[in-house]
Amino acid sequence: MKIGIVNDMPLAVEALRRALDSRPDLEIAWVAQDGGEALDYCVGQTPDVVLMDLVMPKMDGIEATRRIMARAPCAILVVTVDVGANAWRVYEAMGAGALDAVDTPTLAGADARRGAAALIAKIDQIGARLASARGAAPAAIVPRAAAGCGLIAIGASAGGPAALATVLGGLPASFAAAIVIVQHVDRAFAEGMAQWLDAQSKLPVRIAREGDIPTAGTVLLAATNDHLHFAAANRLGYTAEPVEMPYRPSVDVFFQSVAARWSGRALGVLLTGMGRDGAIGLKTMRAKGCHTIAQDEATSAVYGMPKAAAALNAAVRILPLPRIADAIAGAVAGGFRTAG
Repeated sequence: MKIGIVNDMPLAVEALRRALDSRPDLEIAWVAQDGGEALDYCVGQTPDVVLMDLVMPKMDGIEATRRIMARAPCAILVVTVDVGANAWRVYEAMGAGALDAVDTPTLAGADARRGAAALIAKIDQIGARLASARGAAPAAIVPRAAAGCGLIAIGASAGGPAALATVLGGLPASFAAAIVIVQHVDRAFAEGMAQWLDAQSKLPVRIAREGDIPTAGTVLLAATNDHLHFAAANRLGYTAEPVEMPYRPSVDVFFQSVAARWSGRALGVLLTGMGRDGAIGLKTMRAKGCHTIAQDEATSAVYGMPKAAAALNAAVRILPLPRIADAIAGAVAGGFRTAG
């Protein structure tokens, strides 16, 4: 796997080199000292994964991520000093298309080995996603009957935070359906992301807890590395199965559980993201009579998941991001009817 490093601090670059040297299958393709240089490198020699710092001269990591995803899309992992202290920047970078974030490993001290291991683990997770995107999609869960009203099920990955902020920000405070979101995000960032989305929305946003029953006017966000699903009837739960899923939490697992166990009417929305997760689940929802929407290519930070859904004819409507909130509100007002 070829790795691009974007960091203007020599000590940080050396720490990243040492961490990557521990794995013979990880090759450093190039090192850039700012976002503009990284963009040039990505256009000329696109790596498998870019390790992107956030704070740099000339062009920061957020803008670099946005431009790379527009011109030479590839997997981007934010690697920066103290991810927790830079949480808002991390969410902005993820909104621009970054997949995940991890602290920059140190060169020495008690935390050096642990930091390097955390970095390698994140790279391996991204590698598994890339392999899944190239390979066959997972088999669908056989659904049980579902009918009724009340749930908006949304899935997103790379570029998702910004897309989710746009969709939620376009819904009224009087919105009369429950919303549950599965965004590919590490559990360490889920609580902060819920708070960030809450600030962008007229509706309250919080993390989904084991045993929650979605209620109208409330937004729940999946918040662990296990899969969110409807464990029984309308009650949410978390499950480690299927363990082989590279996407955690998985949109497919959640969408398929909506079709299988949610007793009300439902609408599925698949937003920007790398890979294929969610496409089969959206198809399952459509097959059960649910209205389904996928984001279009022009407004997707990464046109992977919605593209896979379009290829499967899983979406009743394919819409640009700015029109999705109105489409959701209109579907709810119209009783979730679908022409598909």
